[in-house]
Amino acid sequence: MEQESRDGSSDDPQDRDAQRDVACEPESPAAQTRAEGFQAVRDAHRSEIAEDYVELIQELIERSGEARPVDIAERMGVRQPTVAKNLARLQRDGLIRRERYRSVFLTGAGQALADVCRERHKIVVEFLLGLGLDRETAEQDAEGIEHHVSDRTLAAFERAVKASERPG
Repeated sequence: MEQESRDGSSDDPQDRDAQRDVACEPESPAAQTRAEGFQAVRDAHRSEIAEDYVELIQELIERSGEARPVDIAERMGVRQPTVAKNLARLQRDGLIRRERYRSVFLTGAGQALADVCRERHKIVVEFLLGLGLDRETAEQDAEGIEHHVSDRTLAAFERAVKASERPG
């Protein structure tokens, strides 16, 4: 038989779990919005590596005609085993194709993702340049921002860039 503590709560673990669940429920729409924001950041972190890799692979192919794992490792500042692990994930996800000891190639889905990433990057860089940042800082900051900015905010960045390009 379960006992109640002095404050009227039960010692039953299921009751404690239920109390904890109630305590964790969002108290307001603002709390729900904040929780959704945290979830969006976690989702962006999960896709960030894939996006960086396909964007780099596209760039290497355009510049030198191929994307070799050794070049990817050098440009990403990581070791080749890290690249091999991430390329295996990209291949499993259908974003790249490769053969042993050969270059890496984007699939149609990988190319489409790379194109979207490149456009997002370009918009963020142009927006930051419009704020007066130098190109180097804008490029570095865009690398993080592009993965975490919502489509709605990105559209606002793009409108601001286009508005600043209009002769006034």
